[in-house]
Amino acid sequence: MDQVLDIVHEMLGSDAWEMIAAVLAVAYLVLAMRRSLWCWLCAFISTVIYIVVMARSGLVMDTLLQIYYLIMAVYGYIEWKKGKEDAGEVKVVTWRYTQHLLAITVVLALTAINAYALQYLAPMLIAWSLKMNLGYVQFVRSPWLDSLVTWGSVLTTWMVARRILENWLYWIAVDGIAAGLYYSRGLKATAVLFVIYVIMVVYGYFQWRKGNALVEAAA
Repeated sequence: MDQVLDIVHEMLGSDAWEMIAAVLAVAYLVLAMRRSLWCWLCAFISTVIYIVVMARSGLVMDTLLQIYYLIMAVYGYIEWKKGKEDAGEVKVVTWRYTQHLLAITVVLALTAINAYALQYLAPMLIAWSLKMNLGYVQFVRSPWLDSLVTWGSVLTTWMVARRILENWLYWIAVDGIAAGLYYSRGLKATAVLFVIYVIMVVYGYFQWRKGNALVEAAA
């Protein structure tokens, strides 16, 4: 119980903009579960705020990820609008196991390449900051987890925009890892948000599956 109270206290002391972004992110997920087009507006506004939050926290890949989210918020809205049935419901599709295998392989490969690149660039960026009298700046933190969360989120967000049912199952892994990463960076409200996400995405999976005649996605 004391640990729960500590987390609540930390959230109340979090940056106000981070809290607003977290609330909007929850609104996005709730509306996405209901397949409402309004989810993409919440995603857009939340992402604008998170670009600043992640940059301030030294998470390079997560900052770039937020820019990607901005683009996907627009793309997702257009794609969902095109994917509506006559009754107004957004259609849901499913992937074959070979498509999942390919997607996971690509994400892991990009994560490895990205993490090595960040580790290589970090010393040069730090040396540059000292040379410019900026003091010691931590440009890259947790490169492997940062990269995995980034590329996993890139894939899974695209799956949401494409209305692929299994996106919810992917989010369980991505959000769980992200929660630990953000907590270690001092983003307490965001970490708690991602713990809530892990719980909500399970419900989202069954919501999308319920009452839908699933169509197999093209390769």
